[in-house]
Amino acid sequence: MTKLADGDRVRLSTGHEVTLPLVTEATAAGVVLPARYDGAASLLPDGLTPVRATAQRAAVVLLCVEYHRIGDDAMPPYNEFAVIVAATPDGRRPPLLPLLTRDVGGYIWSLPVTAEPARALGDEIWGYPKTVADITHRDDATRRETTIVEDGDRVTTVSIDWPRTWERREQIESYAVREGRLERTPVEFQGKLGATPLSGRIDVDLGDHERADTLRSLDLGSQSVLRFSLEGQITYGAGRPVER
Repeated sequence: MTKLADGDRVRLSTGHEVTLPLVTEATAAGVVLPARYDGAASLLPDGLTPVRATAQRAAVVLLCVEYHRIGDDAMPPYNEFAVIVAATPDGRRPPLLPLLTRDVGGYIWSLPVTAEPARALGDEIWGYPKTVADITHRDDATRRETTIVEDGDRVTTVSIDWPRTWERREQIESYAVREGRLERTPVEFQGKLGATPLSGRIDVDLGDHERADTLRSLDLGSQSVLRFSLEGQITYGAGRPVER
């Protein structure tokens, strides 16, 4: 197991170097959707339990990110599409989603990006399951539309209206399995953040890729639990083991 800590300078297999914590600049649009609880649970590794969006449903996040700068321009900008299962470590009472605590975060189930250095960055430092795909963002004054095509098949097209924003800072935990060990990574958002609860101003059109089939089996709702956005900094710290 390669131990990493904040302050470390890490050289990737691609030759690119980054320093932890990694500060990025990005624009993101995201949505939290209700999903089948048993389906969401099946996507989690041992040690995590789904967070409930309602009494009967889990919560799945779709996040469409355009990175403008990575660290000290460590690599070219890239696009990203994250599928995240809201989760909390086993043994801790999983709250309903609005009752967020520091132990609630998101397990990164799928994370296609548009460049190999970006794939190596996520995989080698945090264990994120990154793959390389074609990801196109189309932005206008009202919404972001993101299309993901991988292995020649469309995964999905996601459209999210921009919510009203204000300056603020938030921190969550992301979860991933790195070198066989479940780790938690502090992720801080700072900048123009927006959020609108219980919104229907989103659209998810699933394609033919096998991951689209998995998403389809989750029976994602068309009414979002939360629609949100960010324009500013996303900072990723070093991962730490999840205590059992």
